[in-house]
Amino acid sequence: MTKIQDAFKNEKAFIAFITAGDPDLATTEKLIAAMAQNGADLIEVGIPFSDPVAEGPVIQQASKRSLDNGTTTDGIFAMLKTVRQRVNTPIAFMTYANLLFAYGKEKFFARCNEVNVSAVIIPDIPYEEKDEFFEYANKEGVEVISLIVPTSAQRVGMIARKAQGFIYLVSSLGVTGVRSEITTNLDDIVKIIRENTNLPIGIGFGISTPDQAQKAAATADAAIVGSAIVKLVAKYGKNAPGPVGEYVRKMKKAVVKAAQ
Repeated sequence: MTKIQDAFKNEKAFIAFITAGDPDLATTEKLIAAMAQNGADLIEVGIPFSDPVAEGPVIQQASKRSLDNGTTTDGIFAMLKTVRQRVNTPIAFMTYANLLFAYGKEKFFARCNEVNVSAVIIPDIPYEEKDEFFEYANKEGVEVISLIVPTSAQRVGMIARKAQGFIYLVSSLGVTGVRSEITTNLDDIVKIIRENTNLPIGIGFGISTPDQAQKAAATADAAIVGSAIVKLVAKYGKNAPGPVGEYVRKMKKAVVKAAQ
């Protein structure tokens, strides 16, 4: 298994998200390769779901397009098996609890191991209910990533102490989506996290510009971008790998500046 920590071996990381099957799985395969070739340190692959409660309209629409095209979880695993013949970049799934229950937790994480998926992010599972997934995931070498939102210091510390892989720090309350400005004071939250764990921290939800990515990486260890990439896929469709690769290259360059 590729370890999730490998994404952070170069000090500052760029994490890119796409929705699997948008516009189709063949293009998803090309997108993953393009993002890896242009500097993405970790790639989040969203499994389309009919009720993605953590997502804004951009990713909701991508999930609908993917499901309308007939994308299945088995199809995504098959696509990743092919991808792994040429891409070694760490990959994490973003998915929802209902999908895991429907597919079967034990079967799902065993298949993650088969295609070298290093981690899973389940945004609709609260901290108190994560243990039932940890057992099945960790048995297969898959880490369950914890999300931390701007909330009480006591809760931030509690989640950080038991986290795995890296901390996904949500920049703003609400759902995913491009934001013109991120106004949350993240420095204080990062300080609390650092006091409770040595795991790297990635900041996501709302980052879309190189300047925002650089600031996020300077505050933490990584910038996470989803909606801005998904918008490019929606715009260019099957021709998206080129524009997405160029965008990832610019964002990675901005993240590297944060380490200088």
